[in-house]
Amino acid sequence: MSVVLVVEDEQAIAELIALNLRHAGYQVQVAHDAETAQRLVDEVLPDVVLLDWMLPGQSGLQAARRWRADSRTRTLPIIMLTARADEEDKIVGLDSGADDYLTKPFSTKELLARIRAVLRRKAPESLDTVIEVGGLRLDPAAHRVSFQSGSGAAAIELKLGPTEFRLLHFFVSHPERVHSRSQLLDRVWGDHVFIEERTVDVHVKRLRDALAQAHCTKMIQTVRGSGYRLSVQVENND
Repeated sequence: MSVVLVVEDEQAIAELIALNLRHAGYQVQVAHDAETAQRLVDEVLPDVVLLDWMLPGQSGLQAARRWRADSRTRTLPIIMLTARADEEDKIVGLDSGADDYLTKPFSTKELLARIRAVLRRKAPESLDTVIEVGGLRLDPAAHRVSFQSGSGAAAIELKLGPTEFRLLHFFVSHPERVHSRSQLLDRVWGDHVFIEERTVDVHVKRLRDALAQAHCTKMIQTVRGSGYRLSVQVENND
């Protein structure tokens, strides 16, 4: 389930957008200012942000520029929401880092279509694109994983089984996000496969054992009561 962060200071508009998104199957977080939005993004990266231009305190433009300047949030999809319809305003919004620009008032159908479009452009796991996160480098085409602890260090080739490779591929494609066991089963094993959720724990342990070759097991974190996530916000050692 994709997570959408709605950053909108008008409570009635935020609630209406959130209601429509939940009906469409999205998990929704709501923030009424940029500071709250930043705290939520720091905790868990959403899949897409709906960002109002005019916010109390820090503006949506400033928030977008800050996220684009941070390596962790540089590729975070952002759709700017605003009443400003002039072409010059749209250019300013897009130049600030927004992936798309939606002028108020807008229909729910158009909003959902824009969200689907930015998510399609973002999704890397179905492609053979090499993904690098926190020193981990995963090459889907070559089926290789390596870890490099620093620019001057030699890369360590990691040996993973096929299931652990798919599991790590999913984690590095969605870093900093918490995934429940059932979500991992659906996305890594497939929703047509009927196996116990505890099977995930077994394969996470095997994945950690494989990462131990490079002393980076702590990148795979257990979130008590929720599931697992891959994070670079740790020391890469055991």
